[in-house]
Amino acid sequence: MVDGSNFLFHKVCGDFASQEGGTMSSISPISGYGDYSAYSVISNGGQLTRAAQGASEVAIQERTEAQVRGLEVGKENLESAKSVLNIEDGAMDGITDYLQSIKELSVKAKNGTLSDDDKESIQAQVKEYLQGINDTVNQAKYNEKDLLNGTTGDLKIATDSNSSLVNVSTYNNTTKALGIDDYDVTEEDFDMSRIDKALEAVTSSRTNAGAQTNAVEHALTYNSHAAMELNGYQMDKEEDNSMRAVVEAKQKELMDTYQNTLLAQKMKDEETKAMNIFA
Repeated sequence: MVDGSNFLFHKVCGDFASQEGGTMSSISPISGYGDYSAYSVISNGGQLTRAAQGASEVAIQERTEAQVRGLEVGKENLESAKSVLNIEDGAMDGITDYLQSIKELSVKAKNGTLSDDDKESIQAQVKEYLQGINDTVNQAKYNEKDLLNGTTGDLKIATDSNSSLVNVSTYNNTTKALGIDDYDVTEEDFDMSRIDKALEAVTSSRTNAGAQTNAVEHALTYNSHAAMELNGYQMDKEEDNSMRAVVEAKQKELMDTYQNTLLAQKMKDEETKAMNIFA
């Protein structure tokens, strides 16, 4: 059976709350921290995840992250470009060696005292070197792309997400393109200057490839430093965000504690008022 005085006491407490205009309910209890912005920032290491936490800063953060990703992918592209250039330079170095050997044989063949058999023997060596040049050309490939037979064309390499590009040239170093496909030292008055011109062409290609290698290495260095700087900037911003969020969270905790104290005091005062009625 419900005690009548207790029933009346609780009814009076309720009436007091109503008379005060609902002030008891107007004092908020401690809210859950899981959805609170400051705690979200802290749990994410200072990284902002919602526009409500700072629309402009989130936009800057996203742009910074996009730039860093673009630079990292650009580094991968540039490493591939560097590999292409290394293959080209190595192959052209071998072609240069063949051409210099052919020139030496040509000088040897320019000797009126040699017999026809002697010249045929020299020409056999020349043919081996010419074949060596074409074999080197055919082996100069990267990712199934021919680099020295004139069939591929220039390669465009993206270095970042801002449409920056470096150019990697491919070349045509076949004996036909070099003008020595039918070079024959057994012929009367054969022209040794054809080998000189072939050497000049290959040297020119190597010089261009060297300049492009320098450009690629410069771009790689820039990307590495730029990505490091942007990451450092982002880390500094996240550290600042974390510090601000910690201060904000502490302030919220103090405010919630204060509100809770007010709520407890209000309930105690109203209980006292109610009990005074029956005093």
